[in-house]
Amino acid sequence: MISNEELAERLFPEIHIGLEELEARYPARNLPEGAYVTRFAPSPTGFLHTGSLFTSLISYTAAKRSGGVYFFRLEDTDTKRTIQGSDRDLIEQLAHFGIVADEGYFPDGDKGEYGPYRQSARADIYKAVIKELIKRGRAYPDFATPEDLDAIRKIQEEKKELPGYYGVYARDRNLSNEERLARIEAGTPWVIRFYSNGDHNRKVKFTDAIRGEIELQDNDTDVVILKSDGLPTYHFAHVVDDHFMRTNLITRGEEWIPSTPIHLDMFRALGWKPPKYAHIPSIMKLENGNRRKLSKRKDPEAAVSYFLEQGYPPESLLVYLMSIANSNFEEWTIAHKSFDRDAFPFSIKKISSEGALFDQDKLSYFSKEVIAAMPLEEEFGAVKEYAGLFDAPLAAKINEDPDYIKTILNIGKGIKNPRKDYAKWSDVSPLIAFFFDEEYEKIVANGLPFKEGLTPEFIRDFLDDVRQNMPFGTDEATWFDAIKTIGARHGYAASNGDYKRNPEAYVGSVSDCAEMVRIAIVGRNQSPNLHEVLGIIGKDRVLARLDRVISLF
Repeated sequence: MISNEELAERLFPEIHIGLEELEARYPARNLPEGAYVTRFAPSPTGFLHTGSLFTSLISYTAAKRSGGVYFFRLEDTDTKRTIQGSDRDLIEQLAHFGIVADEGYFPDGDKGEYGPYRQSARADIYKAVIKELIKRGRAYPDFATPEDLDAIRKIQEEKKELPGYYGVYARDRNLSNEERLARIEAGTPWVIRFYSNGDHNRKVKFTDAIRGEIELQDNDTDVVILKSDGLPTYHFAHVVDDHFMRTNLITRGEEWIPSTPIHLDMFRALGWKPPKYAHIPSIMKLENGNRRKLSKRKDPEAAVSYFLEQGYPPESLLVYLMSIANSNFEEWTIAHKSFDRDAFPFSIKKISSEGALFDQDKLSYFSKEVIAAMPLEEEFGAVKEYAGLFDAPLAAKINEDPDYIKTILNIGKGIKNPRKDYAKWSDVSPLIAFFFDEEYEKIVANGLPFKEGLTPEFIRDFLDDVRQNMPFGTDEATWFDAIKTIGARHGYAASNGDYKRNPEAYVGSVSDCAEMVRIAIVGRNQSPNLHEVLGIIGKDRVLARLDRVISLF
């Protein structure tokens, strides 16, 4: 009679390391009480998803705030879906957002004492654990073909029973070791399955760090833990990796909640203490009145690259994601007049269990605040970098006269309530276009938005008066008094209050008067501080623009 120990040796004769040696190789971490060891463990199968950035931000923040460790593990066992180079792209994109692992997998070599951090390089560790499970009678070789599994599935459908490879449907779980070896020696393909002692008629409870106590159907499925290619499945690999890397808080998407009983079953079988799980809610989107997850196929904002191409500063997106992670973050920013995420008292427990709707307006709000608070040199550097990647015409303008661009970006900076013109760097080109004469001409050619009811004669006479009498080189108060005086000669009220009290007596208010000047000079009815704009454009160019508009009437 062949024992389980003999079967394990026959299956994995090359594996000589046992669990005790692995425990000694990867000892408990020497960290302060309450410190979290977290990880980001993506598959190298494509771009960095916005939801993945959200999850990694939470993992990173939880570790840093608790004095713990945040590491990066590459889960590359799905060789069919692996995209070459995406591992490097993922790491570089995370670094762009300031999320850099303390240890883990890096394309140029691992950093840390708990590696390898690439699953495909950990085959001997997985096999050592599986060898032990076989010895304990908690794993076995299985020979069911895809056709066999399909036949089992059809029987279950006919009987209206739960699908899966369990109990009487786990066809090969009760084979004798002699029969198992005979099939292996005959060259029959095999996988290794976990032998579950669970019962789907029972319930299993666990405490989620976000959602509290969760009760689910116990696992009784004999899941595959080692594929025919010699690589483990996610279910098994993450259990082994997180134990030996000493992860104590796993942050992952809520779609993994139903699989948790499988993972807890494996931890129990191995006698290991399971980590805490924090199942992160998905970022949602409204479609036809219904909520759905952000889709890689449908939604450009599902990819982090979308925000970079649009020109959102990385910090803006992180601030927005933090407002999703902890709903009190926005209130905190108002009370503290700060968007410093490091100063905010982040809490895993305050993460909502409901998926937040992606809110473009709120992202823009946060981004405007972040950009407005940037020092000029930092903002200019970010604009220059963005233009070099995505906006060649703006890059050419920056290279031609960087000081001119800096002067434009500096409008309204350094004051108590700075201007908030830009939500993203792609806003810069269209919003500053009027500062360039060739762009101003295009604006004029498309028509100027003077208010309806003003006759060509009135516009011409008013602008001619402005041309002759508007002062240059004065302080803003003196300049504005002159505009009031000019306006009064053409029927504008000297104050908004006068106009409100007796609107029939005036052509418009002083605001309407200033708008006339603004439209003539910049081609729009909105712009940054007009007095500063005039100073940047300069007297000669301002007069030339007034002449240009007067000639139209």
